[in-house]
Amino acid sequence: MKYIISFFALLSVFSAKCQIAIGKPSVTNTSVSLEFAETENRGLILPYITDKSSINTLGSLFYDTTDHKVKLLSDTNTLFDFSVDTTGTADLSIQGNDKTELSTSKIAIGVNSSSDASTGIFVLADSDKAMVLPKVQSPHLNIVNPSAGMMVYDKNKRQLAIFNGTVWSFWKP
Repeated sequence: MKYIISFFALLSVFSAKCQIAIGKPSVTNTSVSLEFAETENRGLILPYITDKSSINTLGSLFYDTTDHKVKLLSDTNTLFDFSVDTTGTADLSIQGNDKTELSTSKIAIGVNSSSDASTGIFVLADSDKAMVLPKVQSPHLNIVNPSAGMMVYDKNKRQLAIFNGTVWSFWKP
């Protein structure tokens, strides 16, 4: 939990016009808003959503706690299921029922971060840069205790790997 708080504290400092590298001294590609080091077997955990009725920004990616699946709001205004497997699970106790969500809280990274009106807790606001996911060799073997909603790029299979709390799903274009 302290790593997540540290991560968001660091991001809030750098939420102005910038590129961010996590776990390494600098971003190695100018077309990247957010880049992770390749030195550890860790992934990016998506936000847990209990009520998806307010998700309306196309491209939103989240972990749906109602059916334990990773979903994307696509350009057709429908939710695309990345998990496929129906046996997902997550420990929601870490979120606590006594917490009040601040609906206006968000961190935006990029040139357009100060003016970006997208709803979301974490927004990459550049229109000409992307996020590079953490790259992990065989995440299903090397990430010892993955969290539900975790995403990485599998360097072996050259695929997107998503953990739903029970199993990994692999996606290749």
